[in-house]
Amino acid sequence: MPTSIRSVVVPVSDLEAAKAIYTALLGTPHTDEPYYVGYNVNGFEVALNPQGTVADGPIAYTDVDDLDAVRATLLAAGATERTAPVEVGPGARICVLEDADGNAVGLRGK
Repeated sequence: MPTSIRSVVVPVSDLEAAKAIYTALLGTPHTDEPYYVGYNVNGFEVALNPQGTVADGPIAYTDVDDLDAVRATLLAAGATERTAPVEVGPGARICVLEDADGNAVGLRGK
């Protein structure tokens, strides 16, 4: 099961303030919407999410071929579910699990 971490989503309470800082650091975003601002950093996605929970901190997402199968494997191994799978774009779904210490484990796949 080859995987790779290709994105991190940063929850923000003030999108405009965060966008000013991340744009100064990363350049012009490729997506600039009220619900999502995304930057491509050499093929790695850095995203700002104004709907996220700031107290949870950033979440790194691992790309997987079969989200449901990997999710089931991790739940069987002892992970717990923070958020159920949800479609975020055509053919793309995400979910967030937690390890035994409550750390986020983000999955992105089909």
